Amino acid sequence: MWKGRFAKATADLVQQYGESISYDWRLYKHDIAGSIAHARAQVKAGLLTDAEFAAIETGLRAIEQEIDAGAFDFSIELEDIHMNIESALTDRIGAPGAKLHTARSRNDQVATDTRLYCREEIDTLTAHLTELQGALLQQADQHAAAVIPGYTHLQRGQPVTVGHHLLAYVEMIDRDKSRLADCRQRVNVSPLGSGALAGSTINLDRQQIADELGFNRVTTNSMDAISDRDYIAELLFDIALVGTHLSRLSEDLILWCSSEFGFATLSDAHTTGSSLMPQKKNPDVCELTRGKTGRLYGNLIALLTAAKGLPLTYNRDLQEDKEPLFDSIDTLKLALKVNTEMIADMAINVDTCLAAASDPLLLATDLADYLVKNGVPFRQAHELVGQAVAVSVQTNTPLDQLDLTQVSEHYGADAKDVFDLQTALAARTNPGAPSVGNVRAEVARWKKSL
Repeated sequence: MWKGRFAKATADLVQQYGESISYDWRLYKHDIAGSIAHARAQVKAGLLTDAEFAAIETGLRAIEQEIDAGAFDFSIELEDIHMNIESALTDRIGAPGAKLHTARSRNDQVATDTRLYCREEIDTLTAHLTELQGALLQQADQHAAAVIPGYTHLQRGQPVTVGHHLLAYVEMIDRDKSRLADCRQRVNVSPLGSGALAGSTINLDRQQIADELGFNRVTTNSMDAISDRDYIAELLFDIALVGTHLSRLSEDLILWCSSEFGFATLSDAHTTGSSLMPQKKNPDVCELTRGKTGRLYGNLIALLTAAKGLPLTYNRDLQEDKEPLFDSIDTLKLALKVNTEMIADMAINVDTCLAAASDPLLLATDLADYLVKNGVPFRQAHELVGQAVAVSVQTNTPLDQLDLTQVSEHYGADAKDVFDLQTALAARTNPGAPSVGNVRAEVARWKKSL
């Protein structure tokens, strides 16, 4: 590529250190699509004849088919996917292949390839996220009325339903999809034609190239266009946040599947055993998901660190963008698929859930609300219920079995009505609250939306 300037061949160790073909080969479809669009613009500019373009397109399609079939020999000496394809093309068709690189650089070429790759993978990730939402929604629909304790600080707080709990993750995942859609808008901009950093004196029709490749528009500053990796950082952040949500879901399921909780049972197909303890059934998918989230975070930090001190424009440090990108996308795609399958096969132990939710302390706040409705200021009501709870604990008497009228004159004989679980849930009708009616309405809304 630069033999005219250099009198000595690149050292073997430098080739090993600088090559990217071992991982950026996966950009081949996008590289070929970009090259065909670039060549078509060269025809319009009078740089290629129709016959030369036909030879380039035919040659590139043949190379694409060979790579698809695993029959293409990649060369480390050619460093990357761009030069491997261009060199093979030139070997096959001669002079037209050597003309292909006119008015472009590997700098704008790789920026174009990675944008096309990110755009495609965003669409794939979005589809997988929708499938996970569907699995959660199926469980939420089936268990819209299955009551469980809701927790804060991992201590029992108030009653909710399994459906309401799982719909919280449907909401999180929908925000993830929204962020990816927003990221896609910034990804979908064509840098091709920006050259190495200052464009070219040979001006191709950049908009024509962008239109052919499905970009919304072209970049407007050549220096920014070839050095920008914001879109990759943004995508890695979005992926990392999906990981956060999957990790939180995993932790919930790990707890639910424990003997101490017993709220859920994962299928044998999505759990593992112990090499020593024959009774064990371990939620390894959840644990691996929780662990792999750290990898997603690390990939984001790796890119931000590589980019943080770079002067304009291109610096070789930016080659370090691809391995974190590829790894995060591969990791998340597999995580989404296996979690979707696991959630769909999960069983909810409704009776165990109900037994846990029957703890009368879950309705302590409802008891305070009862006092408020009878004219007691909330802070005083809070204190009075706290006193009742203290008596319950000291006397080892369930809260719903205390004679509350002995605790305070503000309690009436009807105070015990508060402890009917179904009545308590049915009263939670405000938007976003966990009444069964609300949950069923949300399930219906999500079904329509998805």
